[in-house]
Amino acid sequence: MRVEIWSDIACPWCYVGKARFEKALEVFPHRDGVEVVHRSFELDPGRAKGDVQPVLAMLSKKYGMSEAQAQAGEENLGAQAAAEGLDYRTRDRDHGNTFDLHRLLHLAKEKGRQDELVQIFYRANFAEERSLFTEGDERLVELAVEAGLDAGEVRKVLADPTAYADEVRADEREAAELGANGVPFFVLDRKYGVSGAQPAEVFTQALTQAWGNRSPLQLIDQNDAGAEACGPDGCAVPRQD
Repeated sequence: MRVEIWSDIACPWCYVGKARFEKALEVFPHRDGVEVVHRSFELDPGRAKGDVQPVLAMLSKKYGMSEAQAQAGEENLGAQAAAEGLDYRTRDRDHGNTFDLHRLLHLAKEKGRQDELVQIFYRANFAEERSLFTEGDERLVELAVEAGLDAGEVRKVLADPTAYADEVRADEREAAELGANGVPFFVLDRKYGVSGAQPAEVFTQALTQAWGNRSPLQLIDQNDAGAEACGPDGCAVPRQD
């Protein structure tokens, strides 16, 4: 069974939601049969790459609230993150364009290191003092290498703005087609959707339901019992009488 997660590294609820989903997956009896794929979704796709601003200022402008109200919201998020065992800096974080992060996540997917890089990017954005957006490409290279990627390949992707750009845009178009207008958005086996950072119990219910309702394979022409095939014991060799 495949679970696809549309998310953005700049999204605090995606950070929390991933942890809650993983708690449910950890105790799911069939977890070894679940493939998790991360999909791209930009919360602020129109922001220029060099346009970085403090999170509180961004929230105040976007939602028309005071910085005190924005800070209260950050404190609430910090408490919810802590309840999931996550570190979360409630002050002095910044916000920027995440397109390059998503491009690198597609590289990581090809290399089988996507989940590792997602978590490292989340940690860097929400828990560490160093900015994910103001230190240039070498900061991203450093984090990608920590996830197991090759530094030269990462630099090559970052130097070419077209690398994996189509894959990011395809993920975003698909999110729109599925009706996802916010993240995190979880899609289980392309049959069930879960929106938001739901409690772990909701994810457990969704995993159980999706696993139980998988369609069994329908075989065609089963009446031909003599059709040749290969199996664990080898291949049937036609006998010539």
